[in-house]
Amino acid sequence: MSDGEVFHEKQRLELCAIHALNNVLQERVFTKETADDICKRLAPQCVVNPHRSVLGTGNYDVNVIMAALQSRDLAAVWWDKRRMVQSLCMSKVQGFILNVPSRVSLGIVSLPLRRRHWLAVRQVNGQYYNLDSKLKGAACIGGEAELRAFLSEQLSQEVAEMLLVVRRDVEEEGSWLNPDSPNN
Repeated sequence: MSDGEVFHEKQRLELCAIHALNNVLQERVFTKETADDICKRLAPQCVVNPHRSVLGTGNYDVNVIMAALQSRDLAAVWWDKRRMVQSLCMSKVQGFILNVPSRVSLGIVSLPLRRRHWLAVRQVNGQYYNLDSKLKGAACIGGEAELRAFLSEQLSQEVAEMLLVVRRDVEEEGSWLNPDSPNN
């Protein structure tokens, strides 16, 4: 990735978890093969692996994301939606992986179905970007205030969830929260 360029993988099959991981890391680190290997390690005795699609097209669960991040000396902290995003210490968070409802489409036809979709958000060169693999490219969110508004809006959806991507020491210390936050 050259200076000033934002890495953005586009959606393929049901590989949004892999795309979200690579987009939050800003490089192609994980592939379908590495994710499938993680699935096998997580459930070695299972004929039908519970951590991915039965059809083998992806659709990886949160356990695969967490194990993948651990392999890079990072951690995923599950965000408690009862907290205000203002309590986040943004300087300690490397990125965000959100799980949000997403419309299902076949080509240009949108179906009246909703599925879960993983997407990444990360700061690059002082700006935060929505790195959703379903977008044509990285979408600039803006600065910290705009990011907090974006995250609040995403989390207002009933079934939306968020993982904070942090270094392991940050996870252990709990320093991803502002110390003066009222809801610690």
